[in-house]
Amino acid sequence: MEMKQYTQQKETGDETKNKARYDVAVIGGGPAGYVAAIRAAQLGARVILFERDAVGGTCLNRGCIPTKTYLKTAEYIRHIKGAAARGIIADSHVRVDMPKVVSYKDRVVKTLTAGVSGLLKSSAVEVIKGDARLTAPTEVECGGQSYTADKIILCGGSKVMQLPVPGADSRTVMTSDDILELTQLPQRLAVIGGGVVGCELASAFASFGCKVTVVELCERILANLDRDISAELEKSLKKSGVKILCGRRVERIESRDGETAVVTDQGEVVCDRVLLSAGRTADLSCLGDMAGTIRTEKGKVVVDDAMRTNVPGIYACGDITGRVMLAHAAFKMGETAAENAVTGRDKTCDLRLVPSCIYTHPEAAGVGLTEEQARQKVSGEIRTGFFSMAGNGRSVASGERQGFVKVVADGSGEILGVHMVGGDASEMIAEAAALMAMKATVDEVTERVIHPHPSYSEALGEACADVLGRSIHQPARKPQDR
Repeated sequence: MEMKQYTQQKETGDETKNKARYDVAVIGGGPAGYVAAIRAAQLGARVILFERDAVGGTCLNRGCIPTKTYLKTAEYIRHIKGAAARGIIADSHVRVDMPKVVSYKDRVVKTLTAGVSGLLKSSAVEVIKGDARLTAPTEVECGGQSYTADKIILCGGSKVMQLPVPGADSRTVMTSDDILELTQLPQRLAVIGGGVVGCELASAFASFGCKVTVVELCERILANLDRDISAELEKSLKKSGVKILCGRRVERIESRDGETAVVTDQGEVVCDRVLLSAGRTADLSCLGDMAGTIRTEKGKVVVDDAMRTNVPGIYACGDITGRVMLAHAAFKMGETAAENAVTGRDKTCDLRLVPSCIYTHPEAAGVGLTEEQARQKVSGEIRTGFFSMAGNGRSVASGERQGFVKVVADGSGEILGVHMVGGDASEMIAEAAALMAMKATVDEVTERVIHPHPSYSEALGEACADVLGRSIHQPARKPQDR
């Protein structure tokens, strides 16, 4: 109410000045930016949002949504090929029409970007298309026009990280943005980087019919996740035909007579196209003239837990901070920044329990500490529980027996981390995150929570019970293992 009154009072002043003056200006219309803009508007602020491309940012236009659309297409292919085992008589020979695959992906993206635009419009957020940059603590320049706002929220997002090796600029080398526009499948695809994006796209394009090789610098793929998840997904990817080369340093990329070679310190991979999937880095272009004033470290804007920068009145959230570069984390950061900018509060954003999901086949997800992290950071006893999806009725009935749920707990039974592969892991992990946010113990889950049967989620309950040596649907532990 206070902000609404404040806005109305300002609008009774000089009309010319008020046309370009706002309570809150948001630079960047990705997950952090559009959420921040809508939340600020809900609180009564007069809001303007600047976006250079299309609202929704990398996630909606070139990341999360397009890749999941491709992975769903890959799932259809697996189901078709496996239909005969279920008694379905069909020609299991499958080929992919990539122009139609791309077209379908584009329709999905268009539907969702239109939805976000509609949400912004319904909240009376003014949207300006173009490259915006700060010229002063309360001034934003875009398209040659200056806009004034009492508070600024920087949501510049991220950009593809370039690999500093010779040949990375070859015409046969693609970024994760480029590959989503590919209308002709390469026969052989080399993926440089075995992180989440690299593994997801490797999974999809292997299903489409490409011979895929993943080259990873670390000793294992998905090195930031629990080791058991890495091992299980490596096994799954190899089963689908993906070749995985870990502990390899890429030295250069060479073009040779119509083919390309990724040269590493331990040999080379010959292919038709190369996907660079070495990660993303914060895009700081929106800082403009404030680039030397707003504090940054290692190419990222530094903020406190209230999303405030070192400059009063300027906030930053999402990928530009480099804290947790995931869309759902950006949503929460955007809400926090908006509420603090409008109300002057000191609300903080706790990012310790942000789930991570990998949409390969099978899916994987994790939240909280890995077992290794728990043993390093937590004093006292660390206990784990494990349940194989091969013992889960829904998994067996669905023909998806691979995977597990692993629970990490301390001596008191408080759940410190949950890691899983299989089932609908990206959906199941939400329950784990909620339980951990409420500081639930494995004892409470085992005694008080009833999971539906048959469901994938039963595996979480069984894994919690296994911490206590009480899992019903798997062989009893030996005394020395309890």
